[in-house]
Amino acid sequence: MSANLAMKRCAVFLDRDGVIVEQNGYLNRADDLRLVPGAAEAIARLNTAKIPVIVVTNQGGVAMGHLTIADLEKIHARMQRELAAHNAHLDAIYYCPHHPKAFAAETGTDPLRDCSWRKPGIGMLERARDEHGIDLTCSYLVGDSTGDILAGQRAGCRTVLVATGFGGSDRLYAVEPDLSAADLSEAIDQILAEAGWENC
Repeated sequence: MSANLAMKRCAVFLDRDGVIVEQNGYLNRADDLRLVPGAAEAIARLNTAKIPVIVVTNQGGVAMGHLTIADLEKIHARMQRELAAHNAHLDAIYYCPHHPKAFAAETGTDPLRDCSWRKPGIGMLERARDEHGIDLTCSYLVGDSTGDILAGQRAGCRTVLVATGFGGSDRLYAVEPDLSAADLSEAIDQILAEAGWENC
């Protein structure tokens, strides 16, 4: 990476389900985790370029009772092991275990109210910025849902919508990504070319 980019500390933020791992409802067992084909190799390319790779993922299944925090940690440990088998790694993983339906059931309040970490909130991105010295304005967020794209836009990142997972079919928010790609591998191709990181 160039000295200027290193000073800026640009990162690539990735959604988890549908981007790195196969979208399969609520993934609640580590043994059920399957990587999206080519995802590990794409992440390895970012690792080689010394670009921080940070996961920001909504995991409302915890609040809904589909899995525990311990289950989630096991899933993430399995994901890191699977990536390591391809010489890839994630620099950090942030997750939001909350869900608006569960919040409403517990408190009797507006079901649309939510915590700032759950995308399209930007709490996870802000925490990563503060803990890792990330400049969000030169960073990218890759996701498969309109909530991912809105979170990236709100945080000031460039955004990439991949066709894997939901592929934007949730249509919860009227947003347009900066870039579109078939999968994470193609997304990283575009990011490296656009940001000038190909020869870092």
